[in-house]
Amino acid sequence: MSDTTDDQGIPAPEGASQIIDTDYEIGQDNYEGKFGPFGLDIHNPVFLISGIAVVLFVFYTLALPEQSGAAFNWMFAFATKTFDWFFLAAANVFVIFCLVLIVSPLGKVRLGGAEASPDYSYLGWFAMLFAAGMGIGLMFFGVLEPVYHMAVSEPLGVPSPFAEDGSLIPENVAAAKTMGLAATIFHWGLHPWAIYAVVALALALFSYNKGLPLTTRSAFYPILGERVWGWWGHVIDVLAVFATLFGLATSLGLGASQVNAGLNHVFGLPMGPLQQVAIISGITAVALVSVLRGLDGGVKVLSEINMGMATLLLLFVLIAGPTLLILSDFALGLGAYLKEIVPLSNPVGREDDSFVQGWTAFYWAWWISWSPFVGMFIARVSRGRTVREFLTCVLIIPSLVCVLWMAVFGGVAIDQVLSDPATSQVKAQVIDSYNPPLSLFAMLEGLPLSQITSVLAVLLVILFFVTSSDSGSLVIDTITAGGKIDAPLPQRVFWCVFEGAVAIVLLLSAGGLGSLQSMVISTGLPFTLVLLVMCFAIWKGLQAERRI
Repeated sequence: MSDTTDDQGIPAPEGASQIIDTDYEIGQDNYEGKFGPFGLDIHNPVFLISGIAVVLFVFYTLALPEQSGAAFNWMFAFATKTFDWFFLAAANVFVIFCLVLIVSPLGKVRLGGAEASPDYSYLGWFAMLFAAGMGIGLMFFGVLEPVYHMAVSEPLGVPSPFAEDGSLIPENVAAAKTMGLAATIFHWGLHPWAIYAVVALALALFSYNKGLPLTTRSAFYPILGERVWGWWGHVIDVLAVFATLFGLATSLGLGASQVNAGLNHVFGLPMGPLQQVAIISGITAVALVSVLRGLDGGVKVLSEINMGMATLLLLFVLIAGPTLLILSDFALGLGAYLKEIVPLSNPVGREDDSFVQGWTAFYWAWWISWSPFVGMFIARVSRGRTVREFLTCVLIIPSLVCVLWMAVFGGVAIDQVLSDPATSQVKAQVIDSYNPPLSLFAMLEGLPLSQITSVLAVLLVILFFVTSSDSGSLVIDTITAGGKIDAPLPQRVFWCVFEGAVAIVLLLSAGGLGSLQSMVISTGLPFTLVLLVMCFAIWKGLQAERRI
């Protein structure tokens, strides 16, 4: 297998590694041929099932927008109300599993073999990880969520600091602010990164150490054996494609609405579904250029630009805002998160249904849907790290950065709301009218140089948009090409185009952004089961490896 994997673009293990002895060769079930002028190298039947289903979904949603919107809304309500406890319990399992691996002797296993060395520096690695992992989400929810949880959603029953007439209730302010930060960090801290880490570790281990294809099914070889190359594996890979596609579509839809809001705020351009369709179409075209440039020439370069611009915006808000208060909020938020993580993670006996079902269950489903995409992308760039180093970096360090981001953006927004509720633009957009895409720009309006920073924010969302679309098409193409990472470019172009198409038709359906949320939680539900079984497969796979 080592020669085969090397020929297909996946480096063979370096040094001691427990390669799985199988007769399966990467691409053996693929169809290789021509479709007009284009070359094809697609897995049969994963590509056909996934591709046909996505095309039919696009046409169905376009043809029957009212009917499809109603169906999507029903699915969201059913999944969140019936399975909210399941999402919360599963996410807890992933966090505990990762922490156990970090402190266990299995953490000494090196991804890629005992003598493998990292392919990327820490800077390049972190840049790609953040840009692919949470870029659009941090921009969209960084202001919205801390303010909303403080004032409206009342997690764990902590009362709002606002009375019905909009006046402040002073005795409620401190507890509400603390819980608003803690609840937000909860959604962006250990749990989502543990979900990503489980999938990334499984893919890296079974590809780089075991010599198997870089697809989701490979992680289940310790359980299914050679049956993983049959229909069991086909089902797993198709589920991974659907989860990835709709997880990405949700992010692209949120990004398009925020870009539209930013352009309206800065330049007065109109807002609406048609404008958002044009934005998705235009940015998808830019993403195609990045696709053609490949991983190092496209995603890596854009990711590093993203990180630089995001850092610049973060530092500006930190310095222009109440700096000492922000730093205090960082410590306050982190402390509150660590204190409240257990009750916030509790899957049973909760009374804060609007928070658990409307936010946490959706978030966990969203992260799980994103996990094949982000997990495979992290696996692609994490060869040469030990399991302990890998999990520590992927799990803990990004969580701290998310805490800082939420403390800076959310802390400034909360200060603006509490300092002058009557004139606060953030309060008007988040609490009074609930206009999420404008929340970030409302906060920037209260700081100096708002026109410049708003333009920078729009550019950041666009770049995150492009990076996510490019990375997602790369991952889906790898899965539907049977694990090949050097499949013909037209296949990646196909997936890039249809990622944008799915986001467009869901935005145009009767549910709009609600339809995006409905599909992500519906595809995330079955894939949660896949991830739970994956934890067991990882444990078995690591036990067979040499520990350095």
